Amino acid sequence: MKSVALHSNLTKVLLKSFTIILFFAFSLSSFSQDIDEARQKEGRKIFKSLCASCHKLDKKLIGPALGGVELRREHDWLKSWIKNNAEFRASGDRDAIAIFEEYNGSVMSAFPQLTDKQIDDIIYYTTVGDPVKKVVGDAAVSNGGSNQGSAPKWIIYFLAGAIVVAFLMIASLLKQVNELKGNTSPESTSNLKRDLHELWAGLKRNTFLQVLSTIFVLLMGAYFLFGTLFKVGVNEGYMPLQPIAFSHKIHAGDNKIECQYCHTSAKHSRHSGIPSVNVCMNCHKNISEVAEGTQVEWDGMTYGKAELDKEIAKVYDAAGWDADALEYTGETKPVKWVRIHNLPDFVYYNHSQHVTVAGLECQKCHGPVEEYDEMRQFSPLTMGWCIDCHKETKVDLKGNEYYAKIHDELAKKYNVDQVTIAQLGGKECGKCHY
Repeated sequence: MKSVALHSNLTKVLLKSFTIILFFAFSLSSFSQDIDEARQKEGRKIFKSLCASCHKLDKKLIGPALGGVELRREHDWLKSWIKNNAEFRASGDRDAIAIFEEYNGSVMSAFPQLTDKQIDDIIYYTTVGDPVKKVVGDAAVSNGGSNQGSAPKWIIYFLAGAIVVAFLMIASLLKQVNELKGNTSPESTSNLKRDLHELWAGLKRNTFLQVLSTIFVLLMGAYFLFGTLFKVGVNEGYMPLQPIAFSHKIHAGDNKIECQYCHTSAKHSRHSGIPSVNVCMNCHKNISEVAEGTQVEWDGMTYGKAELDKEIAKVYDAAGWDADALEYTGETKPVKWVRIHNLPDFVYYNHSQHVTVAGLECQKCHGPVEEYDEMRQFSPLTMGWCIDCHKETKVDLKGNEYYAKIHDELAKKYNVDQVTIAQLGGKECGKCHY
């Protein structure tokens, strides 16, 4: 009877353990990574807009380096300092006064408009830093914190949880084995090797647990395999190093240059087009230097006026422009831009159909380019992502008599007021595939 009871208890404990492991694996894979990346992204955005003019993560600028600042200061202290450091000093806080004196009375701007969550995100960003960049050939690739192409970060949590559960399981089973044998004294637990041998022998004899373990291993293997396969060709966050430090933030953001001034083909062609260096010279023939105080974050470094003036000189070299003689030499060179957005050869995408006919803004697919110093791939550009957009986007029939009759018939068919692109045929294979 003791043997039967041991077999039953062993099965119950292992079933509970497998349940706990599965719960840890799938819950952590679903939430932990996304939350961390969202906080990192939001914190970086606020830091770049409000803090980067005076602070860097890795070295002093106007103010101290902020990398890992939470390890040096308490979280509540940092919140009070960021919200209103003048008011904080007036309260008599010694550390606040000491920092003020260390930097010769330089007054830091107050940010009472920031919420506690925004400040938490900034502090989180100073702890984890920028997304990791990996160099592939001559191009730097930003992983955006997601580590594409490698195992997911949650595997670490899964393995840690599995180890903890395994130890608890073994301890519980050894205790039950000793109790069933009538051994309750502390001395009875000294022979660990013998108990482990008996435990392993019991596991090998339990066919049900062997089948369950095999199914578990196969399911987890399929989960990892298909998860990895679905990432093949998805380059969201791809940010290669370009030959010239061209900042969309300066051009499209600060100077309000329309995207289609440079990418003229987007209105009329399948491709948006890469502007020739002559388009650059329309402005830079008279602009050989950037304004004082201009800064660009490029390849993990801050480019100031001296470095950016050299980048403009690269444009002159490519165009064959002699800045001293103010004339073209005729000796031109191609600028070898690195392509960022790539679609498979069997996919048909037409920019004019989306920009001119549908009236979409560039930011819909390419993200807030007016905020980027370094251009990157904002969207995953997967088939599912495109289909989701077609399902959500409604057809604008204003001034378009061609679709009026078709729309009325489809509206009645689907019982809606306004049909979507998908209902108009936007999910047909032949629309996007040859």
